[in-house]
Amino acid sequence: MKKIFLSTLSIALFTVQMQAQVQVNTELKKLITHSFGYFPKLKEAENSVITAEDKIALIQTTANPTIGAQAGYLYMAPVSKVVFPGSTEVFKFVPNHNYNTSVNANYVLSDFGRIKANIERAKTDLQFAKDNIELAKSQLAFQVTTIYYNMVYLQKAISIQDSVLSFLSENKKVVQSKLKDGEALKIDLLNIQANIDNEENRKVDLKNSLQKQINLLNYTTGTNATTGTSFDFTIASVTNQIALDSSLNNNLDFKVAKDKINQASGDIAIAKLLDKPTIVMNGGVGFKNGYIPNIYNFQFNGLGGVTLNIPLYSGGKTKQQIKLQEHLVQQQQLALESLNANYKKDIAQAMTDIQTNIERIVNTQAQIDQAKYAQDLAAIRFKNGVGTNLELTNASTNVQRAEFSKLQFQYQLCVSKLELARLMGYQYWQ
Repeated sequence: MKKIFLSTLSIALFTVQMQAQVQVNTELKKLITHSFGYFPKLKEAENSVITAEDKIALIQTTANPTIGAQAGYLYMAPVSKVVFPGSTEVFKFVPNHNYNTSVNANYVLSDFGRIKANIERAKTDLQFAKDNIELAKSQLAFQVTTIYYNMVYLQKAISIQDSVLSFLSENKKVVQSKLKDGEALKIDLLNIQANIDNEENRKVDLKNSLQKQINLLNYTTGTNATTGTSFDFTIASVTNQIALDSSLNNNLDFKVAKDKINQASGDIAIAKLLDKPTIVMNGGVGFKNGYIPNIYNFQFNGLGGVTLNIPLYSGGKTKQQIKLQEHLVQQQQLALESLNANYKKDIAQAMTDIQTNIERIVNTQAQIDQAKYAQDLAAIRFKNGVGTNLELTNASTNVQRAEFSKLQFQYQLCVSKLELARLMGYQYWQ
């Protein structure tokens, strides 16, 4: 018992320590918490817990006695009768009209563990339902968080588009001025206008994508807007082994997989009791006629006894049922091993993605600085008449691409951190 307590305490302390290594902004936490009470799928999962509790209560009632009342009438013809020597009177042993009323009770004295095994099995269903709720919450939290940072990404992308359009508009003014002075060609103005139109279309696509994310946010949380402006989801650096240990202890996928093993094990325990006997006490009281010598009188009567039911032969069904349940347990254990292997792979991939995107962001920042410097030089050359509009447009495109690359890497880094937190079972909304 002491070992179990210390093990539970160490897991709890480990969980608290891991939770402290994830930082999430307050707005996102509130959105996730609100979604738990709003999203209808969670209410469906919560109802399954009530159903599992009702099932336990129902099984427990099977240990209670059962009491029932009955009344009956039976007409019999012919009936046994006799005329005794020296008498002319016909004597009947049973009446033609038989009446019977009774109250009967049955109570299982012993079922050799059947009820207990079924209750324990039902408790595994209850735990499975509870863990399914937590799993649904985890999945919903991941979905809301993904939507939240998708919106941050799209808003930042729109801001980049606005800066590109602003630059192109200023460039257009310069071209128009040069065109009046005869220093530019009409085709230069047409080209820059075509670039503006293309960038406007990209902005429209981004705004459309943003609106779709807003619709998803409303679907999951009932909220239509957020104030998030940065990829502020952070997670402390951990080793692959620590991440895998956290998954085994905290991730709901593993808990649900273990629940399935417990359910299958409970079915084995029930199957092993199929050939066990049962001892039932029964009794009853009532009124009926048909008692000699006055077979027509309605008389009080009672009965009581104990019944022993012993299954002698089931055609091998019990043995086959046990074998089947053992194979189901093995199947769930293999599924748990597969889950462990997949999580090990996914954790390694997530940590690789985190490191890769960190390096990409650093490298991309240098590209942005160089592209902006080249753009400034191209703008000066164009204004002074020694550069072309094509050079300026290409320089602007390079800046845009570099800034979008950095934004994508920042977004991918945030998503990789979120994925690692999900794999490790962090409940970062608490």
